[in-house]
Amino acid sequence: MIALQELLPGLLLNLVAAFVLIGFIYYPVRRSKAEFVFAYFTFFIVIYFITGLLRDVQLTLGMGFGLMAIFSVLRFQAERLPLREMVFLFVSISLPFINQLFLATRITFSELIILNIFILAMIFVLDRGWGVRYEEERQILYEKIDLIRPENHEALLDDLRARTGLPIKRVLVNEINFMRDVAQITIYYETQR
Repeated sequence: MIALQELLPGLLLNLVAAFVLIGFIYYPVRRSKAEFVFAYFTFFIVIYFITGLLRDVQLTLGMGFGLMAIFSVLRFQAERLPLREMVFLFVSISLPFINQLFLATRITFSELIILNIFILAMIFVLDRGWGVRYEEERQILYEKIDLIRPENHEALLDDLRARTGLPIKRVLVNEINFMRDVAQITIYYETQR
């Protein structure tokens, strides 16, 4: 339990920093990017434990950057794999690494079990919502050009809800083509988690 007790003060600081950065700085401004909240919290937790366990191993910094490189390569090579799926893939890569490290570090097997339970519990809580509303977005080519005017905003939302069947919360007009009488719009709607 000594190694785990040494990690706890830093973990608390790490979690406070994560809540401040993500919960109070990032999320209130970027609600349409709520999907990233899960990813950022997961990175904060898992990378903290990886680097904490690596302190007794000579490859400390290099191994941490190596894991990040693996995630980066997977992220940019995967075709349209959602961020949440990439995070689960990263955790699937990282947890076995953490679990193998107990052989080379001072951590005991019971401490390793506690670390695994904590990481999995935090991911479960974050994945189930944590009070975050997840929004999906979709690009639409819209032909009722008269409804994109600001005074017709509610009529636009009603029309889009009726046509798509989605609980649309907001709309962003990206581009207007008056020659063809169409607009490129982005709709945002909440998903069921």
